[in-house]
Amino acid sequence: MWVMVKAWLIMPMLLRYSIPINLNYKNIIMLTANEILNKVNEFFDNLAYERKPESLYAPIKYVLSMGGKRIRPTLMLIAYNLYKDDPESILSSACALEIYHNYTLLHDDLMDNAELRRGHQTVHMKWNANTAILSGDSMLVLAYYYMVQCNPDKLRCVLDIFTETALQIGDGQQYDMDFENRSNVTEEEYIEMIRLKTSVLLACAIKIGAILADAPEDDANNLYRFGEQIGLAFQLQDDYLDVYGDTKIFGKAIGGDITSNKKTFMLINAFNHANDKQRAELTKWVNARNFDVKNKIAAVTRLYNEIGIDKMAIEKIAYYFEQSRKYIDAVNVGEERKSELMEYASMMMKRKY
Repeated sequence: MWVMVKAWLIMPMLLRYSIPINLNYKNIIMLTANEILNKVNEFFDNLAYERKPESLYAPIKYVLSMGGKRIRPTLMLIAYNLYKDDPESILSSACALEIYHNYTLLHDDLMDNAELRRGHQTVHMKWNANTAILSGDSMLVLAYYYMVQCNPDKLRCVLDIFTETALQIGDGQQYDMDFENRSNVTEEEYIEMIRLKTSVLLACAIKIGAILADAPEDDANNLYRFGEQIGLAFQLQDDYLDVYGDTKIFGKAIGGDITSNKKTFMLINAFNHANDKQRAELTKWVNARNFDVKNKIAAVTRLYNEIGIDKMAIEKIAYYFEQSRKYIDAVNVGEERKSELMEYASMMMKRKY
């Protein structure tokens, strides 16, 4: 009774003077990233494909069975685990992001006419373009189906973030396509494009995880910004690996961005920093219509090395990773709890594929 009376007396004072309450998360069991990834993999291993026709869902099963890094659901569950110790309770919503991500890849591969994804034939190559479009559309719907299986009290907020993110990714994809017809794309424009196309989904994953765990609003916003910076570093690393990666490890052909003249950080800065002779040779390869693929990749890679684009890319990746630290530092959770998220982000930056 006395405890109840004391609480009744104290709470009005806390509310009146807005005394900050430091939430204690020390007793929450923090899973490792590998333990969380195992839960994600188990979800997809046991995912039932009972709907018909089989011809529509076989490509979806094929895509999701390829594995992949499954970074987005892992990030969402780690963010949730910062505040609560039952991340498996939001497993369906977390895996919705992986389904959505693979939907974007399926359509992206079709638009790029890519032959390989994770070392396997792309859907439009294994089946056909129409199948890739329709199966991809169904994956988008399935992503929403699994996302809405979250706490009903958080559903509106979660769907607002998820839908806005989906729209932003479409914006980014269109900018990427628009850049194909432009020769004057700036680095700033490119960074904004990859923020929309890649970063916002990582940021969305982390923020939704925090929201579903009842994280303070400031924490959720700082975690979102953390995800944005990590996402920029991640995409720039993808640009780098497309030139300097190992095909067997990377899971797709190296030099695809070079052969298609894709406006990447690498190409944009090569033109910006080349001398007259280097720029003339680079222009020749970009304008070439009939060329040997291996010769073009070798020549442009050599120019990148001469100009120092490899070092510039590595420095820019490190810059965005370092920028992410100020946002994670602002999250009001103990350093020992945040360490798992930072270690996972560091591992993302050390990837070879």
